[in-house]
Amino acid sequence: MKPNQEVPQLDLNLINGTRWELNKQKPKSFTLVLFYRGLHCPICKKQLKEFTSKLSDFEERGVNLIAVSMDTEKRAKLSAEKWETGNLPIAYELTEDKAREWGLYISHAIKEGEPEVFSEPGLFLIKPDGTLYSSIIQTMPFARPDIDGLLKGIDFIKKEDYPARGGK
Repeated sequence: MKPNQEVPQLDLNLINGTRWELNKQKPKSFTLVLFYRGLHCPICKKQLKEFTSKLSDFEERGVNLIAVSMDTEKRAKLSAEKWETGNLPIAYELTEDKAREWGLYISHAIKEGEPEVFSEPGLFLIKPDGTLYSSIIQTMPFARPDIDGLLKGIDFIKKEDYPARGGK
C-alpha cells in the first residue's frame, strides 16, 4: 500500500456488540486503525492504555480510532477489561488473510499464552476518502510510535495542509 491509494476494506465486530466498517467512517480528519498483537502482549497493553487516555485528544482533532487484533472475542473482551480501555473501540477476529492484505507481518506462537497465529503491530492513518495518508508497520512488538508525537504530527498536517508523502 502506498500513500494516496485506497486501503483495503475492514468490516469487523466490536467487543461492545456492534459492527465497525471502515467505509462507513466519516471522520473530520482521519481514521486511525491501530493493529495490535493481542492479549498476550504487555507492550500492546501499555499502548492501548495510552491511546485510551488520549482518546479525547484524537476526537478533538477529528480522528476516529479503532484498535484491531486477531484475538477471539473472548480474548479481546478480556484485554479491554484487564487493560481498562474504556471507550476505545476494539475489534476482534481479524483474519490472517485480511492482516496480510493490510501488509501486516504474521507471527506464530513461541511461548505459552500466545495464540497460534497473530499479526504484529501496525498503525494506519486514513483520509476521509478511504485512502492511506501514512502507515507504520512493525515486525516486532518493540519501539511503538510516540502518541504525543503522533498528535503533534496530526496538528501539523492540518495546520499546514501537509500532503501524504512516499507515494512515488
